[in-house]
Parts: sequence; C-alpha cells; structure tokens
Amino acid sequence: MLQKIRDNSQGWIAKTIITVIVALMALTGFDAIFRATSHSQDAAKVNGDEITQADLSQAVEMQRRQLMQQLGKDFDPALLDERMLRESALKGLIDRKLLLQGAQDGKFSFSEAALDQEILQTPVFQVDGKFNADRFDQVIRQMGFSRLQFRQMLTDEMLVAQVRAGLIGTGLVTDADILAYARLDKQTRDFASVSYKADATAQKVSDDEVKAYYDEHAKEFMSPDQVLIDYVELKKSAFFDQAKVSDDDLQAQYQKEIANLAEQRRAAHILIEVNDKVSDAEAKGKIEAIAARLAKGEDFATVAKQASQDPGSANNGGDLGYAGKGVYDPAFEDALYGLKQGEVSQPVRSQYGWHLIKLLGVQAPKVPTLASLKDKIIRDLKSQQVEQLYVDAAKKLEDSAFEASDLAQPAQELGLKVQTSQPFGRDGGSEGVTANRQVIQAAFSPEVLDEGANSNAIELDPDTTVVVRVKEHRKPEQLSQEAVSEPIRKELARQKASDAAKAKGDALIAGLRDGKVALAASQDGQAWKVSEAVTRSQEGIDPKVLQQVFRMPKPEGGKPTFAGVTLQDGSYVVVRLNGVNEGPAPSEEEKGQYRQFLSSRNGQQDFASYRKWLESKAKIERY
Repeated sequence: MLQKIRDNSQGWIAKTIITVIVALMALTGFDAIFRATSHSQDAAKVNGDEITQADLSQAVEMQRRQLMQQLGKDFDPALLDERMLRESALKGLIDRKLLLQGAQDGKFSFSEAALDQEILQTPVFQVDGKFNADRFDQVIRQMGFSRLQFRQMLTDEMLVAQVRAGLIGTGLVTDADILAYARLDKQTRDFASVSYKADATAQKVSDDEVKAYYDEHAKEFMSPDQVLIDYVELKKSAFFDQAKVSDDDLQAQYQKEIANLAEQRRAAHILIEVNDKVSDAEAKGKIEAIAARLAKGEDFATVAKQASQDPGSANNGGDLGYAGKGVYDPAFEDALYGLKQGEVSQPVRSQYGWHLIKLLGVQAPKVPTLASLKDKIIRDLKSQQVEQLYVDAAKKLEDSAFEASDLAQPAQELGLKVQTSQPFGRDGGSEGVTANRQVIQAAFSPEVLDEGANSNAIELDPDTTVVVRVKEHRKPEQLSQEAVSEPIRKELARQKASDAAKAKGDALIAGLRDGKVALAASQDGQAWKVSEAVTRSQEGIDPKVLQQVFRMPKPEGGKPTFAGVTLQDGSYVVVRLNGVNEGPAPSEEEKGQYRQFLSSRNGQQDFASYRKWLESKAKIERY
C-alpha cells in the first residue's frame, strides 16, 4: 500500500530553516576543538546510535507545536524556557532510542500493510472521511517531515507502542491485591475539626524586629536586574504587497489545481501475505481458495473479516475507503482501475502478497471554475513568494546584525525602525517582545549583556523575527530598609499570627491527649465541625485537612485521636478522628474495574522499570 508515499521522496522541497552559525572566537585547547568538531552534528549517542542536532531541533519544534495546540489561545510563548524545552526533548529522544533498540532486540515487527493502513485511517490525513494525499503532504510538511521521514518516524512510534502495550497489558494483579485496594478505596472516616484563624491585624511588629529581619535577609532586598533593549522587528506581513501574480502564473496554478482532482475509488481487499513463513506459491493457493468461496456466493466483507491478513482493514470487511491514483501499489492500482463497480478482481500479486480486490464505489471529481478559485490561488501564490522574501530578509537581517556594531545599519539596509523597550528583568516584561522567553534569554546572555553584541535572529513566531541589543543595563542595588519596611512588617505579622494560631491549636491537642482538657461539644468557644463518612476524594473539605485525616492512626478503645495542620492562609486546624468505617465488599463489576486499573498501573510501573533498566545498561553520551 501507499507505494508512492514510500518511494516518491524526490522533488519535495524541505521547509526552509534559518540556521544560526556560531563562530568559535577563542581556542580552549586541542581536545576541546577536536570534541566540538567531532560532535558538531550530534546531540547525543545511545549505544553508538546517533541523535543529531537536526533530530533535536525537530523534536523541540514538535513539543512547541503540541503545547500551542493543547493550550490554544491560553498559550503564552514567554512561559517556554528554551533550555528546559531542549533538555526535555533530548531526554525524550534518548528514551525513544533506547526503546527502539529494545524493540529490535526483542524482534518486534509489523507489516508494511499495517503501516499503510495506519496512515490511510488517520483522521488528520482525511478529507470528508477519506484519505487525501494532498492533505497528507500538507500535514507532514507542517511537521517538518518528508514522506520517507514520516514513514520512518511512524514505524518507530508503532514499534515503541508495541513494546509499551506488551508490558502495560501484562501487569499482574492478584485477588488479594484487588481486595486490599478496594478496602482502602472504599474506607470512610468520621472526624471533627476546630479552626484557629491567623489574624495578622492583631499582631504588633516593632521597628527592632523589622531591622533584625532586614539585616538577616539583606541579600533578598535588591532592586531587580533589568535591561532596556533596542530591537528591530521583521514582519512577514510587510512583504505581501511586494508579491505579484501574473495572469500566466494564475492560469498555470489553476491547471495544477484541477489536475489534482482525480477520480476517487473505494476499494476493499483480502490479503494473504508472503513472508518468511509463507511462500509465494502457498499464499497464491490460499487466495485462489478464497476466490473459489466468493465465486460460490459467499459475502466478500464476511470472508475478509475471517481470512484477510491486513490488520488495518480486515475488521472493516477489507474496506480501504476512497483514494485516488498514486496511492496504492502499482499492480494493486492497475487491477482496481480495471474493475467495474461491485466486481471482484482475479488474484493480484503486490510486494506484500496476494490480493483479491473489490470495487465498492467511484466518485467523479467536480471541477471548479477559475473564477471560483481565483482569490485562493492568488493568495496561495503570494504566500509562497512572501515566504521566500521573508526567509531571505531574515537571513539578511541576521548576517547584517552579526557584522554590525549596532542596530542602525541592519535597520537601514532592510528599511526597518529601531525600537526601544520598557525596562524588564530576568522574568521578562508583561507584553510584546519583552514577554518572549527567547528574547529574555538573549538579552541576559553574556554575549549580548556583557560583550555588547547584537543577538542572533530570534523567531518570535512563524511570522515575526527580531534582533535585540542591550541599550542600558540596570544592575541590582541594595534597597534601603525604609523602602522595604512595610512588606517586612506584613510578613512578620503574618508569621506571628500563624505561630499564635498553631500554639493555641497545639495546646488544645496536648490537653485533650493527656486529659487535662475535657472533650466537649465546643472548645475555646468554638463548636466542633463534624464530618461523617468522608471519602478520600470528598469535595468541600480543604485538601490538606483531608490528607491529614487519612494519615491519622485508627482510634482504639473508643478514644479519638488528634492531630493538627496549618493551612495556606496561616490558620491552624485541630482534627479529631472519631472513627474509621470499612466499606462494603466490592461487587464483581467493581472487582473488574479495580483489576483493570491496578493492572494498568502495575504495567506502567513495569514499563518505567524497563526503561530504567535499558538506561542503566546503555552507554549514553550527551554533547
């Protein structure tokens, strides 16, 4: 299946990536130079298998895109720490490489037909519920893959998934495990509580206490390390008016658009694979026997479910959905396009084995007029020109900024304006370029901050590139005691209030435990707040209180147990555990649910242990 996707890797233009060339300005010894040049293209090696810098960059970009997709409008690029993103991506690549090596050692595999079906049935590659080759190309280009690269990536992911499923699906759970977990899960507790509020307004803080705190924590009271930056900003949208589309270009693109509109055919097939265990003659004999069954009137879909060895389509009665030319193996395609609707082919040999093919339906293309496509074609053609103009300008900006001693020259060469930001610290500003994590990292980098260099070109988003330069560095300075006395006073008052609340609560707990304080309906003028049959996930109770309740020992001899916990606002809660209630025995249905949950959890732990074992015996080199 999908022979064209496997073989047709020529002629596809890879997505242009602006690379940053870092010059070695100082020699640090022959060994350092040798290591830098030897591994300049590698990010890591795992048991001798390379993870290239290109692999790492692609993984970082995929992580960034996933975050953008998951968070949508709430995504804030400024929150992304590029260094942490790269570390996370590299760890993921190393883990993946280890698992792939484990899969290879374990002889895990699957057929090419299974890979084809995974692609054909992936919703994101479909238009109106049918696989669409143009949509496929568009999606994988956006991901930064060629066809062959994507197939290899998907192959690796399916192998890793096999290993994961093999371990997770075999987590051992005994009946005793289920009953023990059910007992804890169904257990409820009866408790009561009394709260002591932390009242900061009732606390007095002397000037001497403020001074002592200031002297002890003086290093904490510094003005922020801040910079003002000059920057030039290159926007892709600025090039749209420069793009021109001629009538000839318009007509040529229209012909390409309608040329891609081909007849779509809905095929179903039955596959008998030829492999190391089944010879060509044996497979052909099996498919001929199946053809004889169909000739006697058996239903094609029913026979496909029973006999087809294509795991992706067998359960669907062999249905492959609609697809156009250039998708299937040539021999398969020739046979399909020689059929009439409802007709079944003679046995057909492809590189996977022997097929019987049935034509389920034909869809004729609808050819739109030039007028209906004109706006779209012009927009697409201009977008292509704009993309190239923008890439060229961004490269020119980077080269010019690298050579220049300020931003005036790059700005003049590209017709840009030098802008100046508001002051911001290492946590960044609230908006604009100063809120971008890459800009913040560049502004506070040694090259830009200390050496006064222009930054590298920074891609804020796919449509915006900037170069920054530090205009002013406002170094941290010691703040006077007067400037910070008020927050210090508030903090000391808060601490005193919390300590006072805890002292009252601890005194009550001590008195109740040793009997010096009688247990009553109310303590210190407060009635106990009673909660009964509380579960571990009870709503309406502070999580810290709930956690404390289920940590406490079971009351013995009819006497409650006591404990205390400080809450986020500084208040202190005294907890009285009155009883522990065992839940009912789990039903058979609940046992099944517990078994599934525990098996999955144990399997996840086994999988994590397997990964750690692979890592422990591997030779991993990071560069």
